[in-house]
Amino acid sequence: MIVNDVPLTPLGVMVLALLREGDMHPYEMARLLKARRHDRMVTCTNGTLYHTVARLHGHGLLEEVGVDREGNRPERTTYRVTERGSAAVADWVRRELGSQSRSAQFRVALSEAHNLERDEVVALLTNRLDALRAKLDALDTGRAGAAARRVPEQYLLELERASILHRAEIDWLDALIPRIASPDFPWGPDPDDLLARRKARQND
Repeated sequence: MIVNDVPLTPLGVMVLALLREGDMHPYEMARLLKARRHDRMVTCTNGTLYHTVARLHGHGLLEEVGVDREGNRPERTTYRVTERGSAAVADWVRRELGSQSRSAQFRVALSEAHNLERDEVVALLTNRLDALRAKLDALDTGRAGAAARRVPEQYLLELERASILHRAEIDWLDALIPRIASPDFPWGPDPDDLLARRKARQND
């Protein structure tokens, strides 16, 4: 998807989202992506990560802060997100969180939903919930019509699976949306996590 005239990949969005939390070098980005298990959703080898960082830098979505070298270790370039890059993250997450057709991108958008305001996320997920209910009604109507025409069940297995998956996500969103809407649900940057990362960076 192209956001702000820049083609963003899911990994690119995750990199920019990490930099919204604070300046860091690619080594720390890779460590955090793995620690948060985001590598389940995107391919994150050293090659793909450094290539992604270079592309984002070329498009002006992030910028170099400085270069460090300790002992015999390779040089590490620290980056920060630009204003344009920060806006691109929010725009991408907003579009994909409200999308109904790209499940892989939705998973990434959900993992980065905290980059939007709480109320906006609640509204986007509520829209998704309404759309899923409409789709489930259409699926159930189609299955009922097929059954009335005595279509053999062997031809309806995919419809059955789709109905079950839609119903499961509807139940999940029904429970999730009030949780996020509650002021007791933590939202935004975690100051304790930011402090822990700063200490870890100092020990690198």
